[in-house]
Amino acid sequence: MSRYARATRSRLGPRSKVRSVAGQAFILQLLLTLVLVAAAVVAVAADAHKHSSVDARRRSLAVAETLAHSPGMARTISNDKPTAQLESHAEATRKGSGVDSVVVFNTHGIRLTHPETPMIGKRIVGPAGLVRDELSGKTISATFRASQGPSVVSAVPVTRADGTFIGGVSVGVRVQSVNSAVDHRLPLLLGSGAGALALATGGTALMSGRVRRQTHGLGTVEMRRMYEHHDAVLHSVREGVLVLAEDGRLLLVNDEARGLLRLAPDAEGRHIGELGLEPHLTELLTSGRRVTDEVHPCADRLLVVNMRSTDRAGDPAGSVVTLRDTTALRVLSGRAEEARERLKLLSDAGVRISSSLELTGTAEQLVDVAVPRFADIVTVELLEPVLRGEEPEPPYEPLAPHRTAVGGVPPEAAAFRVGERAVYASATPQSRAVQAGAAVLQADLTGTPEWPAGYGAEARHLLDRGVHSLITVPLRFRGVTLGLATFWRARRAEPFDEADLAIAGELAVRTAVCVDNARRYAHEHAMVAALQRTLLPSGLPDQDAVEVASRYLPAQGAVGGSWFDVIPLPGARVALVVGKVPGQGVHAAATMGRLRTAVQNFSALDLPPDELISHLDELVTRLDLEHDADSHGGRITGAGCLYAIHDSVSGRCTMARAGDPGIVLTRPDGTVDIPAMPASPPLGRSGEPFDAVSLSLPIASRLVLYTNGLLQSHGRTAGTGLDLLRHTLKAEPDLGPDETCRSLFHTVLPDRPSDDVALLVARTRLLDPENVAEWDVPFDPAAVAPARATCARTLRAWGLEDAVYPAELVISELITNALRYGTPPVRIRLLRDRDLICEVSDGSSTSPHLRRAATTDEGGRGLFLIAQFARRWGTRHTPDGKVIWAETALDGR
Repeated sequence: MSRYARATRSRLGPRSKVRSVAGQAFILQLLLTLVLVAAAVVAVAADAHKHSSVDARRRSLAVAETLAHSPGMARTISNDKPTAQLESHAEATRKGSGVDSVVVFNTHGIRLTHPETPMIGKRIVGPAGLVRDELSGKTISATFRASQGPSVVSAVPVTRADGTFIGGVSVGVRVQSVNSAVDHRLPLLLGSGAGALALATGGTALMSGRVRRQTHGLGTVEMRRMYEHHDAVLHSVREGVLVLAEDGRLLLVNDEARGLLRLAPDAEGRHIGELGLEPHLTELLTSGRRVTDEVHPCADRLLVVNMRSTDRAGDPAGSVVTLRDTTALRVLSGRAEEARERLKLLSDAGVRISSSLELTGTAEQLVDVAVPRFADIVTVELLEPVLRGEEPEPPYEPLAPHRTAVGGVPPEAAAFRVGERAVYASATPQSRAVQAGAAVLQADLTGTPEWPAGYGAEARHLLDRGVHSLITVPLRFRGVTLGLATFWRARRAEPFDEADLAIAGELAVRTAVCVDNARRYAHEHAMVAALQRTLLPSGLPDQDAVEVASRYLPAQGAVGGSWFDVIPLPGARVALVVGKVPGQGVHAAATMGRLRTAVQNFSALDLPPDELISHLDELVTRLDLEHDADSHGGRITGAGCLYAIHDSVSGRCTMARAGDPGIVLTRPDGTVDIPAMPASPPLGRSGEPFDAVSLSLPIASRLVLYTNGLLQSHGRTAGTGLDLLRHTLKAEPDLGPDETCRSLFHTVLPDRPSDDVALLVARTRLLDPENVAEWDVPFDPAAVAPARATCARTLRAWGLEDAVYPAELVISELITNALRYGTPPVRIRLLRDRDLICEVSDGSSTSPHLRRAATTDEGGRGLFLIAQFARRWGTRHTPDGKVIWAETALDGR
């Protein structure tokens, strides 16, 4: 208690025995409050007990409906073990809702849940009528007298989506539980009443004390002392205070406001407009409007102004103004803003630098972030092994990194050109930073005359650009130096300081992590790309069946599994192959190589396209079974392959497909057609025979085989790409294969393909009929000599005198083999292509095998002689038998 209050009490003297008006009001209000609180408690208790049964019925029915209609209840009751899934849920519902029992039962009345575990699995009990209604699927809510007293039970059926009754939920509540809950609330009601009584008592006491103070108020001395105290406080606060009258006169001003506004000693009582304040501040103070934390300049200070009206509850009209000097706060806020900008710089750097997995892109992102927000010029230089995807090893002398990214320098400037090697002498900050493994700060380059010596001709350009300060930081990760970043300041007057050194170090740390990730990615990508290059065809083989060109485009930043192949086949034929393995990376490239090798091996057997695709499907299935046994293996299922054979003698093209590689046919008249090939699932998913399609193609027809990466990408469907492909082929019908590939990549290929692309374009050729000779051979050993003679005459007519002798020998052995081991009909065909092709067909499907005959054997040397005189020979099966063929060289080849 203050001494002023004690002085006041001493003047009041002893308390009067006559009760005052305040005391009488206090007693009356206290009695009234007691009566009202007691009546409220009695009424609430009576009403609660009266409606306890209704509340119990509503609560049990609400809980039963909520649980019965909860998602998954019907499915859970229908399960094999519903109790395990429902018991915990039912108990949680019972405890959470405050009911006495929650029972889930099936259509036979068997309890699936119960608060007492031994009761689970037994039939529900209760009045017969209630149990019968529950098992009939009705919704009930009834009150009955149980062994524990009056109770309310509610049951709700559980049905399937089609309305079939499959069980129900029964919830029981004892009326006594509801009454007990009401009884538990009675202390709260009584406490509330007591609190209200205490509050009323306190309020009455305060009112009585105020009346006493107003009746026996302080004297003039005490009032003067209190005023002096308040005045001392007013003038000691660090905020300026002004009290203004309604007409704008200054009624009160404290010392702080007088100093902030530089007011004259006689300012009080004068109008604001007469005080010489700045116009905008005078206008504000005379406006009378509500102002909150507005900043206004006043001379060399920044003042925060708050203004409120005093015209409340009968107070005199006017306003009170507070002024706070924030000049120093502005300086601190400027520093805080600078710190915030630095944090934002680091945040942006973390996001942008990590957005690229490419070395150059990572370095360029650092440059873009740092210029001009942190430095005027930035250079990022990486060591040569890093660019090759390798990890550099110390020592790093002489330091000659590759300049990867530069920012802040015009392209025409002679200094800091991207792509060149930057050679640093040992005295330069860059060399010292790399050797020490720590950042180096040169705050004042102009005061260090020896620094340009290590930069050579670049030093003059740096000085001309006004460079005066630098920070160079090695890019280190896991103790390995990957390169360095150098930050220069020229246009900005303030040099780098220790705070900037920390920022540069943090930027370098984040960049080094991303550079190492990009290096590892580049190393892995280079290995996979090298693997893919070795597995794809290095060139197209020489053959005359088609004029062919190809293109392959890897996916952006990844290696895919698309491939193509051109395989020469005997009989002036050629196989055209396009395939696709799902996925990307090493597994896709390796799998592509395996499938390409398998296709070449199957082609060596001269299988028809449908049989070859079937064998390839079986191979994929078998390989995936091996991968299933190996948890680390990758699956091949889903790969696609299109295999087409063009016969330049007959002009027929037979093709079969698995999966989605496509083919488009352009005829010489310009019509574009998509062969109607049966839809076949990808390799490994079929298990059924594949169908082949055979087409008769005129000379100069174009076959375009492709993978879907040519057509579709993000934002474009394969159908849209196919329409564009057909339009392009139709608009340019006379282009050769190479020009067609170039045109399709220019017009059809998406700007950002989502997958790698394999494209193969073949323009068909036909063998001149004058270079084809064929005739039937009687099934008689005596026919060998006439056939040989006919062959010799044909070769001489073709001007191939040098090939007569080996051809006669080969024809003799082939015909003899067919007559001895085959069945009629026997037929000979001679083809003059790059080589001379001799073919003998018969009706047998048995294939001959080359063996080495013993010295005592009379025969068995025919195929051996053929193998010696022919460049190659083999057997292919036809629907009517087989063909044994042999190729002999022409023109000394």
